[in-house]
Amino acid sequence: SRPVVGTYAQGKITKATTTLPHVFLTPIRDDVVRDVHTRMAKNHRQPYAVSKVAGEQTSAISWGTGRAVARIPRVSGGGTHRSGQGAFGNMCRKGRMFAPNKVWRRWHRRINVEEKRFAMASAIAATAIPALVMARGHRISQVPEIPLVIDTNSVSTLSKTKAAVELLKEVKAYEDVEKVRDNVTQ
Repeated sequence: SRPVVGTYAQGKITKATTTLPHVFLTPIRDDVVRDVHTRMAKNHRQPYAVSKVAGEQTSAISWGTGRAVARIPRVSGGGTHRSGQGAFGNMCRKGRMFAPNKVWRRWHRRINVEEKRFAMASAIAATAIPALVMARGHRISQVPEIPLVIDTNSVSTLSKTKAAVELLKEVKAYEDVEKVRDNVTQ
């Protein structure tokens, strides 16, 4: 049998209890959740690259050996500070970068559907453990029960934010809202 949780209406516990959905019994695998989250975050990236010719738009050639200088290509010509300076290499000023970024890099990562579903179920199941919720920084020490189930009729009749705030205060969940509000930059 699945665990039951009390139902709250207008801040007071009702006689009704409800069984927890089966998703709350999913094994908690934070490694899977983290891995799926990391891979999903990569699927919003847009390709970027440096110019194909960046750092190589100069005529330069190596001086070869026997002149007591490095064999890096050097800018040809004379009459300017630039002539004789190293060019092209990633260690040179105004040279190209090492391994220039290309747009055909593998930006996105595919995720197995079952793995994605399991990660979602595992993350939902973790919200039912007060220690894990508090470790995330949520202020739930006064909340009577986790997960907190509020009667549908109490919520569906709300039409003003003021009433929603009153309901959260009655179930002692408003402390977490205040913590979020204080952290928001104005």
